Amino acid sequence: MNASPLAEPILAEEPRDAAACERLVTEAAALLIEPGQVVELRVLGLAYPGDVPRVSISGYFDNPADLARAASRLDGYARGIYFTLNPLRPEILSRASNRMDRNAAAATDSDVIRRRWLPIDLDPIRPPGTNATDDEVRLAVSVAEAVWLAMREKGWSEPLAALSGNGAHLLYPIDLPAADDGLVKRTLQGLSDSFSTDRVRIDLAVSNPSRIWKLPGTIARKGPASPDRPHRRARLLGRPPA
Repeated sequence: MNASPLAEPILAEEPRDAAACERLVTEAAALLIEPGQVVELRVLGLAYPGDVPRVSISGYFDNPADLARAASRLDGYARGIYFTLNPLRPEILSRASNRMDRNAAAATDSDVIRRRWLPIDLDPIRPPGTNATDDEVRLAVSVAEAVWLAMREKGWSEPLAALSGNGAHLLYPIDLPAADDGLVKRTLQGLSDSFSTDRVRIDLAVSNPSRIWKLPGTIARKGPASPDRPHRRARLLGRPPA
């Protein structure tokens, strides 16, 4: 995969910039979320300076502008910000309509209407609670490139590619019922059998329909930042070139 966009920005954490976050989230939402689609925004490990303990909160959105504003306000204070990839039942928007609420119940598989994406999460193997090194991210990117080439040869459409902050993401458009008789799980297992290594694994836990996904534009903070294991902003990089 020559000149892959996956290989471009393996960046250390940028200064907290709500405007940049909002812009990047808005751009990602235009590609990832259908007009009128209800999604859950879930913020993990949220704490303002001096707060203990950290909490997780959710909100439900059918307005991408409100979602981007909410994410940008919280980005500097959370360990990670995620969203539900697949469309949710419209009626659960009322749990917290276009706003965040720490009392809002999280979405479950029964809340998903259908599957729009095959999510492939390539994560470098490292100690729990740590950020990836640049070399570890590059290893994940190299495995993602191999997956992309193999999927292309099998006739799959082009994916959306992203850096997750600590690894690589590929999202392939699909159209399946939420109850897919295990097809997504089997597909991920087959990819893992072919491409996972002793240093990079394809995550099999993302096969359930209500799985949350790292929101592009927000910063991943798996653990304390250090010079060799920095925090990084997740970035949706578009479609790999033909």
